[in-house]
Amino acid sequence: MKTHARKFAFAAALLMCGAAAFAQSGTQTVKIAVLSDMSSLYADIGGPGSVAAAKLAIADFAKVNPNLKVELISADHQNKPDIGSSLATQWYDTDKVDMIVDVPGSGVALAVSQVANQKNKVFIVSGAASSALTGDKCSPNTVHWTYDTWMLANGTGTAIVKTGGDTWFFLTADYAFGYALEGDTVAAVEKAGGKVLGKVRHPTNTNDFSSFLLQAQASKAKIIGLANAGGDTINSIKQGAEFGIVKGGQKFAGLLVFASDVNALGLQTAQGLTLTETWYWDANDANRDWTKRWQQERQGKFPTMVQAGVYSAVTHYLKAVSALKSSADGKAVVAKMKELPTDDPLFGKGTIRADGRKIHDAYLFEVKKPEESKYPGDFYNLRATIPAAEAFRPLKGGGCPLVSG
Repeated sequence: MKTHARKFAFAAALLMCGAAAFAQSGTQTVKIAVLSDMSSLYADIGGPGSVAAAKLAIADFAKVNPNLKVELISADHQNKPDIGSSLATQWYDTDKVDMIVDVPGSGVALAVSQVANQKNKVFIVSGAASSALTGDKCSPNTVHWTYDTWMLANGTGTAIVKTGGDTWFFLTADYAFGYALEGDTVAAVEKAGGKVLGKVRHPTNTNDFSSFLLQAQASKAKIIGLANAGGDTINSIKQGAEFGIVKGGQKFAGLLVFASDVNALGLQTAQGLTLTETWYWDANDANRDWTKRWQQERQGKFPTMVQAGVYSAVTHYLKAVSALKSSADGKAVVAKMKELPTDDPLFGKGTIRADGRKIHDAYLFEVKKPEESKYPGDFYNLRATIPAAEAFRPLKGGGCPLVSG
């Protein structure tokens, strides 16, 4: 027994020496997980494209900081909050994941945010939209990166009312994201002088929108606001064209439309849609150069603002971890992320507020007519740039407990 004890003590001493040498070498290890919809209605928005974006961020950061070793894993949350929170718990507890990123689907994101807070880990949201994430559900462990429902509502909703679209009917996805987008847009429309004539809610991943579209037609509203996303938005617009919605004088307002949606719809169907985004692949040379690299893994696709947001978020997270020389304390890492100004090739310079809201410009676009498009992916005409200071909800307007005063 004594011999075994000595052997164990010797082995432990060797392990301690090895750990000390590892620490002295200056090498850090961090583990990141992309949690997304890999196979359903949001897969083109985030999914494998978000994994590709995270890989690029890690590779680019390694060029300037080779001493930070980064592991990357991913999984499909299937748009179910219970699966998302279960995966997050397993990753944080068992697999020693330090940060989870992406997570389209506001119900899933709100659940994962709670887990990250309980485990004192980091959660960066690029895919989900609910402004509650920086409102009454804000957390010192969560950063909301790319866009949110308040931004979408005040960009698209306000602009459409100002140009004559003053009566609205809403087709709303029946879960947290849809409610938040509908609520924020109703407030924006009414503030701008518009009127809401009605609303109907539909299950996510719906194939048949006929009954909902008939109600929208019967309302005689000038604008049919689509408070949904991904495959649901695509199906709403496609079936709306079959019902003669636009020919009848009504217009769709895609309150959350991505480049992947426009690509799937085609310009013939999507032309004239007004939408708000925070990033567009064809906006400048830096975005186009990054897109070429991203397309090496995602041939035939065009990246969305969500996927660009994953790249930007991972980049800034790694900067914060490198500055702290530790990823162990999630709250400390997020605090460092808020302290450091953001700066990357895709979103440029920005900041992260006390409520966890990442601040940058937003853009009001209109989808081009087919004859205006010069090459594949040439989707948008820029109608307005919304400055960062105006693009998102005022800091004290969301009721986040992290905001003092």
